[in-house]
Amino acid sequence: MKTAFPGFSPDALSFLRALKRNNRRDWFQPRKENYETLIKLPMMELISALNVEFARFAPDYVTPPEKAMYRIYRDTRFSHDKTPYKTHISAIFPRRTAVKRAGAVFYFHFTDKDVLAFGGVYSPDRDELRAYRALLAERHEEFEEILRDKKLRRLTTGLQGEQLSRIPKGFPCDHAAESLLRRRQWHLMSKLDVKLVTTSRLLPEVARHFALMVPFVEFLNQAFSQKPERKKMPFMAF
Repeated sequence: MKTAFPGFSPDALSFLRALKRNNRRDWFQPRKENYETLIKLPMMELISALNVEFARFAPDYVTPPEKAMYRIYRDTRFSHDKTPYKTHISAIFPRRTAVKRAGAVFYFHFTDKDVLAFGGVYSPDRDELRAYRALLAERHEEFEEILRDKKLRRLTTGLQGEQLSRIPKGFPCDHAAESLLRRRQWHLMSKLDVKLVTTSRLLPEVARHFALMVPFVEFLNQAFSQKPERKKMPFMAF
C-alpha cells in the first residue's frame, strides 16, 4: 500500500522563522493554536505515514506518533540555551524492544533551513558503549562492509560521531578496528533540501534514506540482542 503526505504548509516554515526571532512564552502562547494546526497535527500525520513505510522495510521500528514526536518545549534546567522552545520539529523511531529509546534509532527533524534524516547511536551510556565496542571488536569486517555500500555512501555523510584520542582500555592498541573502537557515537546522516518540507516528496525522500540505513542500524542493535532491559539517559535531539 502506498502512503501519501502532502507536505507542510509554507506557513509552518514561516512560523518557525518567527519563533526563532521571538523565542519567548509571551509570543508563543497566543500563537499556540497556530503551532498545533500548522506543525503538530501535520507532523503526527507524517509520522503515521512513515510508520506505514517502516512496516514495509523495518517493522521493528514502527512507533506510535505520540511517542515518536518530540515536544516543542525545551527543558532549560541543564541547558546553556535558556530559550523555552525548540526551533526544530523532530521525531524518533527506536527499536520496539528498546527501553527509554535506547539503542540505535532512526531520527528525523526539520527547521526553517534544512531537513535531517539520521540513523544510529548518538548519546549512549557507559554500558551501551561497552556493548557496541564488544560487537565491533568481534564483527568489524561485517560493519565495514555495510559502510561500503555505494548508495549509502552517496546519499549519507558516511560514518560520523565523536572520537576518543586513544583506544579504550581493554582493547589492544593495534586492533584492526581501532578507529571504530575509539568512537563514542556511530551514526549516519542525510541532509535534505528544506524545499521538500512543503511538498509531497518529503515522505518518500525521508523513507528512502531511512531504508538505506536499516542494515547499519540493525547491526548496531545486535549489541543488545540478548540484553533488552537496560537503562539510559534520554536521546539528545539535535
